[in-house]
Amino acid sequence: MTSRLLLSLLLAGAAASAQVAPPRPAPTAARLPTTQALLDGYVRDGKLAGIVVAVGAGDRPPAVVAAGRIGGPGSPAATGDSLWRIYSMTKPITGMAAMLLVEEGKIGLDDPVSKYIPAFARMRVATSPDTSLASVPATRPITIRHLLTHTAGLSYSITAKGPLLREYERLGILPIAVNATVEAKARAARPATLAAFADRVATLPLVAQPGTKWAYSVSLDVLGRVIEVASGMPFNRFLQTRFFTPLGMTSTFFTVPAAQAGRLATNYSYLGDQLVPLDPAATSVFLRPPSFPYGGAGLVSSARDYDRFLHMLLNGGTLDGVRVMKPETVRLGMSNLLPAGVFFPGAATMGGKPEREGYGAGGSVRLTDQPGGPSRGTYGWGGAAGTLAWVDPVRRVRGTIMVNTLPPRYPVGDEVGAALLKDATR
Repeated sequence: MTSRLLLSLLLAGAAASAQVAPPRPAPTAARLPTTQALLDGYVRDGKLAGIVVAVGAGDRPPAVVAAGRIGGPGSPAATGDSLWRIYSMTKPITGMAAMLLVEEGKIGLDDPVSKYIPAFARMRVATSPDTSLASVPATRPITIRHLLTHTAGLSYSITAKGPLLREYERLGILPIAVNATVEAKARAARPATLAAFADRVATLPLVAQPGTKWAYSVSLDVLGRVIEVASGMPFNRFLQTRFFTPLGMTSTFFTVPAAQAGRLATNYSYLGDQLVPLDPAATSVFLRPPSFPYGGAGLVSSARDYDRFLHMLLNGGTLDGVRVMKPETVRLGMSNLLPAGVFFPGAATMGGKPEREGYGAGGSVRLTDQPGGPSRGTYGWGGAAGTLAWVDPVRRVRGTIMVNTLPPRYPVGDEVGAALLKDATR
């Protein structure tokens, strides 16, 4: 098994997250019967072991709807406090962490990355990235903006092909944890520190000239290294100090503490139509420290905890009277930061063509209103094991979907969004 297995969800799931923002939900789970019935059906039909949805409106606490269990028979019921691998839903947190440093003047959106990581000073661009490593000099430097928006020209082992893919794997550019078996192979090649990881990434040819194309990549992992250089503290400590502790996010971890292991869900895959454990909770790879903190896909969180992050964004940087970001910083991070002329190819429209969407600090941004769906300016992203999250600043609603199947099989985001819409119009 290679990380290429993750491709379908990392791209499709992330795009779906931008499509799922519901209208103003009812304030209690008891008033979401359509959504509850949908979740119950997933579990009854054996499609999912467990699922949790948290939706919040305005400054109200979230309504939490759940079904199933976090593992096999006899395991605890799935709740708003269960722990899930959120994978690429780590990216908006990393993106907003970088925006904190922009707010403080410690980094600039259009600063060259080489100002913080000198190895990026002389990048090269592959002339035919799918078939050859032949390259030419980059015509412009990679910037912080490019890292935030996946326009740096970097790639991923889930999207690279041919000799470039082999280089990503040879150099251990694999900032993701799947299970103990895959981790043993990845860790043998992966750098041991975030600094070494970023320096190795800089040795690889780019798939496009910086600032010219949206290409999903390890850029948010590299941004984690920028954050620790600019802040003067380890990346994981920066997140804990500036976000998790002040926001009361007590259930968000790079490594699940032993005392909390009983709350961790099993991650599943499919064998035919049957769910099979891919990363059992009791022996999960997330129970031991990663090689380094992965800013693109490293966190475990609960629905209630991630809702606190979204709630802070919806409130313009404050939660429960504690300010962690300025309102203008949140607005900037949730705005379209793409270079001029570049778009994020979002989910396919009815005609089969991808919508042209924007991209902000680690998450997609809608450029138009969707009738019956998310408003212009909705910001969000998804994770490799089926999780989704979004903030609609116009309707002032936020939502989180937690489930762990890798890769996912069912259109959970679309179906939950439709169920929430039906409940909201009751």
